[in-house]
Amino acid sequence: MSFSYDDQNIFAKILRGEIPNDTVLETEHTLAFNDIQPQAPVHVLVIPKGPYVCHDHFAAEASEAELVDFMRVTAQVCAMTGVSPGDGNPGYRTISNAGEAGVQEVPHYHLHILGGRGLGRMLAKADN
Repeated sequence: MSFSYDDQNIFAKILRGEIPNDTVLETEHTLAFNDIQPQAPVHVLVIPKGPYVCHDHFAAEASEAELVDFMRVTAQVCAMTGVSPGDGNPGYRTISNAGEAGVQEVPHYHLHILGGRGLGRMLAKADN
């Protein structure tokens, strides 16, 4: 796979401290922050600090330390924001868009965690 990372994207600028963010949690490899245009009461973006374009790029090329850290931060954010169903809460949705067909707006891998209310179906049920 060949991915071209644009180091001028907004998340790269956030990681360099050029643009402020509302940090929820930060570790050596991962940054989680509140979305500036939340689509639900809880809307947190989780991004790796490395230059990864999308989920499959991150999954294929990130180090084990980066992968584990990203997953642990995601779990911590779900617990911190009170959406984890493992804690008796109603749950959440994760979304990661990739490429033009996936309507990815920022070319830096990011995971949306949305919750705090019923979110409805993401897609209509298919008629079989």
